[in-house]
Amino acid sequence: MEAVTAGAKAAGTGSKTIADLLPLAVERSGEASAQRFKVGDEWKDVSYADLGEAVREVALGLVDLGIEPGEKISILAHTRPEWTHACFGILTAGATLVTIYQTNSPEECQYVLHHSDSRAVFVEDGEQLAKIRAVEDDCPELKHVIVMEPGDADLGDALTLDQLRERGRGRDAAEWKARYEAVTPDDMCLYIYTSGTTGPPKGCLLTHANYRAITDAVVQDAVLEQGDSSYLFLPLAHAFAILIQFATFDLGATLAYWSRDPKMIIADIAQVSPSFFPSVPRMFEKIYTLATAGAEDKEQLEKAVQVGVKVRMMRDAGEQVPEQLQQAFDQAEEKLFKNVRGLFGQNIRECVTGAAPIAPEILEFFYACGVPVMEGYGMTETSTSATVNRPEPGRFRFGSVGQAQPGVEVKIADDGEVLIKGPNIFQGYYKNDEATESALHEGWLHTGDLGRLDEDGFLYITGRKKDIIITAGGKNITPANLENGLKQNRWISQAVVVGDRRPYLVALITLDPEEAPALAQELGLADADLASMAKDEKVRAEVQKAIDDVNSHVGPVEQIKRFEILDHDLSQETGELTPTLKVKRNVVHEKFADVVDGIYEAAR
Repeated sequence: MEAVTAGAKAAGTGSKTIADLLPLAVERSGEASAQRFKVGDEWKDVSYADLGEAVREVALGLVDLGIEPGEKISILAHTRPEWTHACFGILTAGATLVTIYQTNSPEECQYVLHHSDSRAVFVEDGEQLAKIRAVEDDCPELKHVIVMEPGDADLGDALTLDQLRERGRGRDAAEWKARYEAVTPDDMCLYIYTSGTTGPPKGCLLTHANYRAITDAVVQDAVLEQGDSSYLFLPLAHAFAILIQFATFDLGATLAYWSRDPKMIIADIAQVSPSFFPSVPRMFEKIYTLATAGAEDKEQLEKAVQVGVKVRMMRDAGEQVPEQLQQAFDQAEEKLFKNVRGLFGQNIRECVTGAAPIAPEILEFFYACGVPVMEGYGMTETSTSATVNRPEPGRFRFGSVGQAQPGVEVKIADDGEVLIKGPNIFQGYYKNDEATESALHEGWLHTGDLGRLDEDGFLYITGRKKDIIITAGGKNITPANLENGLKQNRWISQAVVVGDRRPYLVALITLDPEEAPALAQELGLADADLASMAKDEKVRAEVQKAIDDVNSHVGPVEQIKRFEILDHDLSQETGELTPTLKVKRNVVHEKFADVVDGIYEAAR
C-alpha cells in the first residue's frame, strides 16, 4: 500500500452507512495505524486490520448473545480504544448505539437505559459496573452487561469484553458481513441523550444517513485529512467526539486516545504530536493561560499577536510582507510563537473548537502563533455540526462560527432564532412527540440560539432564546436553579448567575433593601446604606455563606466561584426588571458587563 503523507486531501471510504464505514476502512488502510494509546509509559499503535478483527469479534459476540438488528445497546465508559471496539461492534451487528456519560450517576444511567429500552450495556470497569448493579432491577429490558476492564470486580453474571470476543471468534465472518451490509441509511445509528438542563434528558434519534452526511461534509471541507493523527480526550458519549471518530476512520487516519488523566492532557499532546486537535474552549483557555503566564508586558504581547495575525493573513493571501513587518514577526516567532506551537507537539496543522463559545482574542492569539483554532457550531440535533470556519483565505472570521457546511442550510427567523436544515438534521426525540414538534417545523430545526448571518454567510451567535449558560468547558447549566436558591436567603433580593463562554460561574448579588437594616444591626454596622454595605467584608462573608450553601447541592462545574454585590437593588425603574418583576437578563448582562469583567480579571 502506498503511504499517504500528512496533509494530503482525500475522499472517505464512500460507505453508505456508518455500519460499513469501518469494514471499508480496514480494506483500504490495512496495516496503517488506526489507534494509538498509552500502555504504561509507551504509546502503542494498532493497525486497521487489528481494529477490524476486534470489531468483528465484538459484533459476532453480540450476535451470539441473541442481539437482533435494531436493538439498542449502551456504552458507559471513558474515551478509550475499547469504546471504539464496542461502538463499531454494535453498529456492524446492525444494532443501535446509545451513549452514556461516564460521569453520570446511577440514577442518570438508569434513566437512559430504561428510556432507550437498551438490551445490553458495555461498562468500563468495576466502578461503572456498580452503577448498573444499583439500578438494573429498574431496567426491565436490560439482559446483558459486558465489562471492558474487570480488574478484581465481582462480575456476577456479567461478561468480560474478552469473553464476548471469544464467543464472536466461534462464528462465521460471513455472518458479520451480512449484518453490516443489511443496514440501510434510514436505520437508526445513535441515540444521544441531551444533558437535560431543561428537564429530563431527551433522546435524539440519529440515523446512519444523518451521520454519514455530516461525516461527508467534514471530509469534503478537509477539516480532517488523510495522514492526520487526532488526539481525543473529549468523551465519546458526546456528539462532537463521535463525529471525530467517524471522520478519522473514514479517512484512514489515526485516532490517539488520551491517557484518561485530566492532568496529563497537555503532556499527552506534546508526546503524541497530533496534526489535528478537536477540543472545547476551556482547554484552549488553559493553554492560552499557560502560554501567556510569563508575559510581563501585556502591551507587547498584544502587538506580537497583531503582527502574527497580519503576517499570516498576508502570506495566505499570497501578498508580499514588508521587511520591517517581517522583522517584527521573526522576533515574535523566536520569543513566543514557536514556544506556543511546541505545546501542541511538532506536527499540529489545525485545531477545532466547539460545544461552547470562545473569546475571539484567544483565537487570534493561536492563529498568530501558527496554530489555527477554527470555531464551529452545531448541536446533537444536527449530528454534531452545521457550520465551521476553515483556515483558507476568506473562509474564516474571528468571532463567527463559520459558514454552513456542504449540504447544510442556515437562516435566521424573524425573531432572530437560528434555523438549520439539511440531511444531518435528527429525526426527533425518542418517545417525546411534543418536544419533536416544537423543534422541527417543515424540515427546519429551531435551535433556540439567536444569531445573525453576514453578507458572506458567516454565522454569528448572539444569544440564547432560553437562559441556559454554556460554560467554556461545554457544560450546559440552568442559572435559574442557582439563582432561586440564593434568593431564598433573607438578605439577598436578586441574584444573576453569569458564565456563558467563561471558565466558571460568577454571580451578581443585590441586597434586600427592606432587610438591610436588620443585617446591619446583626453585623454591628453603623450604616445600612446599600452602597456602603456592598463593600463591607462582613456583608460579603454573609453572602459567601449563602453561596456555599447553594454550591453544596451541585457538582463542581455548576458551582458559583466568585461574586460581586451591586450597590443597588434591581428594579423596574432602572430597567432591570419586567412588570412581572422578572430579571431582564440581557439588560443586566449589558449594564454590568464591566463589573463581570472585573470579577474575572481579579481572579487572574
